[in-house]
Amino acid sequence: MTNAERAHAGTISEVGEIAALERIFPLLPRADAALVGPGDDAAVLRADDGRFVVTTDMMVHGPDFRFAWSSPHDLGWKAAVTNLSDVAAMGARPTALVVAIAANPGTPVADLEAIADGFRDACEALAPGCGVVGGDLSVSRTFTIAVTAFGDLEGRAPVLRSGARVGDAVAVSGELGVAAEGLRLLFTEAVNDDGTPDAALAASAAARHPRQIGAQRAPRPPLSDGPLAAVAGATAMLDLSDGLARDAGRIARASGVGVDFAASALGTDPRLALDGGEDHGLLACFPPGTRLPGGFREIGRVIEGSGVLVDGRPYTRESGWDPYAGWDGAAG
Repeated sequence: MTNAERAHAGTISEVGEIAALERIFPLLPRADAALVGPGDDAAVLRADDGRFVVTTDMMVHGPDFRFAWSSPHDLGWKAAVTNLSDVAAMGARPTALVVAIAANPGTPVADLEAIADGFRDACEALAPGCGVVGGDLSVSRTFTIAVTAFGDLEGRAPVLRSGARVGDAVAVSGELGVAAEGLRLLFTEAVNDDGTPDAALAASAAARHPRQIGAQRAPRPPLSDGPLAAVAGATAMLDLSDGLARDAGRIARASGVGVDFAASALGTDPRLALDGGEDHGLLACFPPGTRLPGGFREIGRVIEGSGVLVDGRPYTRESGWDPYAGWDGAAG
């Protein structure tokens, strides 16, 4: 079915849940680990050593995305990435996703199909072999995508936040601050005079700033570097969803250490690198002398003490993404 045909194929309320799912299922990626996929009461996955990781994340219209700024394909892609990166941050290989969507009854089924396309394309590009093995479809005034992701440790121990040791190198794989800059550009260049997100202005802004806004809408983190870090002996790791400083602080607290970043390693705008979120790259600690795997590059050291420092000075600015900070319940 072409996109034009999809656009005229009805809404969820017109076709019903079963027919909508019958159109979506063939578009979703198949998981190599699936013994039983979508269509039964539960999926059945193969786990060779009996251990797997599981995580979940939601995207809600208003606090997490705006329809005026993101296409349905973008939403499927980003919903996949936000969960796949958490699996990779444990040192696991993503194997399967379960997707639940709550949508207004007037939502075109074509939008759900485009979301499915986004899931498929993200999995094929960033986590080959990972697929959607089930989920749920419900109704809500607020469009919500909830994803549960599974990953195979392949016989390795998981890499936790709590294993960093004094003297470890702190390294990052992926971009820093680019997605946050994209969000800033959307808020400054893609809203009308009363602050309402505007699709036409967003398209114009994306044409002027494709890298930054593209990173916000559909990030492409190096997920394969997660298992590589585990094999290389990473002592601690997490994905950079809420900002470098905030996420590094989580490793510092869990491990009972301090993290000292070198400002010169944080790019041309260290403040943006420290405060920006949603790049979904990987932050990891490695024993001294480790040859860093994949695209990891050293940006600091684990030190005695606590908290996050930059060039030896405490970084105390409240930064990064907190879903409850300043939330007043209004969805723009």
